[in-house]
Amino acid sequence: MVKISAALAIGLIAAGAGGSAFAQDGWYTQGDFVPLERVAIVIANDLDEDRKDQPIVIRRDQLPMLADIQELTATLVDPAGEARPEPTPALLARQGPHERRGEANGRAIDYQFDDLDRDGVWDELFFVADLKAGERRTFYVYRGFQQRGWNPHRTHAAIGSYMRHTVPFWESENVGWKLWFPTDIDIYAKRKPLLMSNRLYMGNLDGYGVSAENPDYGADIQSVDDSFGGGGIGVFEGDVLARPRFSPAADVANRFNAGQQSDTRYSFEVLVNGPLRSMVRVRTMNWNTGQGRYAVEQTYTAYAGQNYTTAEVRFPNWQPGAAGADFAVGVRRRPGENFVRQSGNMVVTAAPEALRNPDDVEELQQQAPILYAGTALIVPDDAGGRYQFVEARGGNHVYRIPARADGTYRYMLAAGWSEGEVLKTPEAFAEYVTASARSYNSPPRLEAVREDHKP
Repeated sequence: MVKISAALAIGLIAAGAGGSAFAQDGWYTQGDFVPLERVAIVIANDLDEDRKDQPIVIRRDQLPMLADIQELTATLVDPAGEARPEPTPALLARQGPHERRGEANGRAIDYQFDDLDRDGVWDELFFVADLKAGERRTFYVYRGFQQRGWNPHRTHAAIGSYMRHTVPFWESENVGWKLWFPTDIDIYAKRKPLLMSNRLYMGNLDGYGVSAENPDYGADIQSVDDSFGGGGIGVFEGDVLARPRFSPAADVANRFNAGQQSDTRYSFEVLVNGPLRSMVRVRTMNWNTGQGRYAVEQTYTAYAGQNYTTAEVRFPNWQPGAAGADFAVGVRRRPGENFVRQSGNMVVTAAPEALRNPDDVEELQQQAPILYAGTALIVPDDAGGRYQFVEARGGNHVYRIPARADGTYRYMLAAGWSEGEVLKTPEAFAEYVTASARSYNSPPRLEAVREDHKP
């Protein structure tokens, strides 16, 4: 029997009369878990191209029948996935009773119900999926309590004391980001897909020297100094580009702000820590440019299988001066830049890289140069962003985005290098960024949902 609420019927009508968007799949089982209820979720890929490890985000208000759940009563299943066989005794001895048992009619996949506003109720269901060009694909959330399904993490986020100051970290398997400076991003890249930021902050290891412990850990590939680094924000006040780190009170010689009461200050928190996405929130407060006063909140997200991070920006305090203000976001032009692509709302910059800490004035960390390290910035097509190059402070590729009444904007950052397992050339990196921009502007969407009860 199928139960369809009035709200869900709207989704079915949009999908086609009779609910034709839905596949007719057999019911999933796992060992002695034989569920009797499920919610079908149809995800649409509107692009005429395949997508791999595509982030899927579904809000709680889009799944009202799952609004009041206990986390262990949901099992997300890909009906087209390869069912797992019964685990071996050796695997069960290692993993214990929470290891998945033999499956039928699909494969359970990892997911997360994320509480982003900290009220104890989930806000978004998140998972990743491979989608074919133009595909409408059905997944199922099966209802019923069961305690199986280890979910190894493919992303990580943390706030750590790193070289005597507080630093946020967030990473996927291939790339990681950190805020040595509180507003402008450092990038580190790995030679093998792995998570290693915990090694950096727990051992307080130099990002340029960490390869000496394990070459697979990779290295820092972004010199920031006084630039936007791998990504940073500011505001345009008239023709003047103002940034939180360089207020009138800042310690400009050392590239940091002054005191926490007399100058811009920051706070950091981890919102989500894996397995498939990890998020940190950065609050910038008491920012006085000399013309205007601002407070800004940024949420950065790392995604499993991706070389990009996204940022959601909100200004809870927006008091520009007489000249008015617009949003700004930028990345540093790679020193020695020999590859650049700028088109519309996307810019890619790449160059050979010498892996040496810029603070290493004694030149003790000499390493062989790598063929390229690349950085990219994407702003949404509908943001109205205007590209301009800003020569000051290291040379930066910047977008000026008209201020919105709600004080929000967003952007995507990406990174790659020749030493990684993927995107080993600037051209491959630029192609990845271009495809990621298309996905960013046309994310997979929830086309329809349906609640089923087993006959």
